Amino acid sequence: MATIEDVAKLAGLSRTTVSRVINNHPYVSEKKRVLVSNAMSELGYVPNSSARSLRSQKTEMVALLIPRVMNPFFSELIERMEMAAAENGYQLIICQTKYSKKKELDYLNLLKTKQVDGIILSSIQNDWNIIEPFLEYGPIVLCNEFEEEADVPSVRLDQTYGGYISTRHLLELGHRKIAYCTGGYKSNVAKSREAGFKKALAEFNVDFREEFSFRDAFTIEDGRRVFQEILELKEKPSAIFTGGDEVAAGIISEAKRSGWKIPEDLAVVGFDNQAITELVEPTITTVYQPIDEMARKAFQVMMEKVRSKRYRHKEVYEYDLELIVRESTVKQGVYV
Repeated sequence: MATIEDVAKLAGLSRTTVSRVINNHPYVSEKKRVLVSNAMSELGYVPNSSARSLRSQKTEMVALLIPRVMNPFFSELIERMEMAAAENGYQLIICQTKYSKKKELDYLNLLKTKQVDGIILSSIQNDWNIIEPFLEYGPIVLCNEFEEEADVPSVRLDQTYGGYISTRHLLELGHRKIAYCTGGYKSNVAKSREAGFKKALAEFNVDFREEFSFRDAFTIEDGRRVFQEILELKEKPSAIFTGGDEVAAGIISEAKRSGWKIPEDLAVVGFDNQAITELVEPTITTVYQPIDEMARKAFQVMMEKVRSKRYRHKEVYEYDLELIVRESTVKQGVYV
């Protein structure tokens, strides 16, 4: 690994001058700044963020990459993860990618530039072969989202089971025309839920119908849009399994505005057990995810990797999900 002395030698300058350039000292000529910049680039030299980092090689900070801060699932994950970080004497840096590949790479550079000790990915935007080289600079732990090719720890939930129990619930209520709604179709979380959805359909000899499949839905507004698309269908579903409580709430809101009754005209299942599930009318049947357990385990694993420096080691920690039945699928006082 290149040192500041190597940079100075290649640039033909003193170590002091190189240090001044790195620290943006005002009394350095533009010519010398260019020489140092070119030397750093050629050698692949990355300066540490602080003198403390230079001494200890630890920042006592971990970055958590999430797609949307406004999504209540990720808001709760942040809160739980921050508590776990504090208990370990660490600070948590929140990095919102907004599903952008470029933003994700920009934040991964925090590891390369030694500004954080490790990175926890709750979603993945880039292909793993693009992310994997960053393991040269520190540990990466997957939390929520997962990638089978990744040789790193993965703390996740049994999403296939979540999709299965949600759909089986609707099938047991007698529904056969069941729509499916998801967010990022490239996400392994979404793919696993869809696999669970299809597994339940197959057990009841019900075909998967592509016209009942709605994608790229993340928010309440997306849920409203999905219901409007349902209205345009010649044959309409009697139930829908969504990928999130926000989407479910949007569907219910728009359905009621259009004169539909929930669950008589359309049964709706959400996912995450967010606070909104008990605030809307009717309350929303949803899937409970043990976010606290997942967050604490992910940070515990991160601390182990920071200490051991064994970054490339596949470990899978998977937690079960639980269906919570409410009024959006079963009328009050009616039990299955």
